[in-house]
Amino acid sequence: MPSHTRPEAHLIHRVGWLRAAVMGANDGIVSTASLIVGVAAASPDRAQILVAGLAGLAAGAMSMAAGEYVSVSSQSDTERSDIARERAELTLDPAGELTELTQIYVDRGLDPALASQVAAQLTQHDALGSHLRDELGLSEAITAAPVQAAVVSAATFAAGAALPLGAAALAPAGAISVWVTVVTLLTLAGLGAVGAQAGGAGIARGTLRVLVWGAMAMAATAAVGHLFGVVTG
Repeated sequence: MPSHTRPEAHLIHRVGWLRAAVMGANDGIVSTASLIVGVAAASPDRAQILVAGLAGLAAGAMSMAAGEYVSVSSQSDTERSDIARERAELTLDPAGELTELTQIYVDRGLDPALASQVAAQLTQHDALGSHLRDELGLSEAITAAPVQAAVVSAATFAAGAALPLGAAALAPAGAISVWVTVVTLLTLAGLGAVGAQAGGAGIARGTLRVLVWGAMAMAATAAVGHLFGVVTG
């Protein structure tokens, strides 16, 4: 008979920081590489390319931090509002809230008598926590953390952006676009694999999706840069 004494390893607790980290690194790599490739297609001047890349790194990191903070703060505000509303309802109508919790368990498959017993015991143990979890779907694993999301996004964006920027700085003259494209695709493949593994998803699928979208982004900006170079050349 299998033993259940060993705690199971689940990955849902990683969802907050993992989403911000993967999105930040992916955006840093793709947007900076695309910017560099686009500028390089318009002009081979390394100084202009590096200035554009550095500006993209700084602007992108701050934009990611601000965007994540505002977005996740809105989620956090909604969560706090729901928690306050649920706490008030438990104070004003505890019997009604107990009936509501019982019905939730009935809807999930328990017979009414057992559902009533479970709801009563959970309410006695932690009424607010039970409603937050089973009525609203809130838990500590997925609770919004605005500062964490902002810091992680900015840091990972900058780290991701540094890779194509470094490739542009080290590439031979006339081969910047090629070097940046190759480094970017290799990095995206690694990021997709690591992100998929950390999240428990299929590695091939995770790798392919970041490669496809990254390649499309670089192709689009390269086309724009080439067109600008033709028009102004």
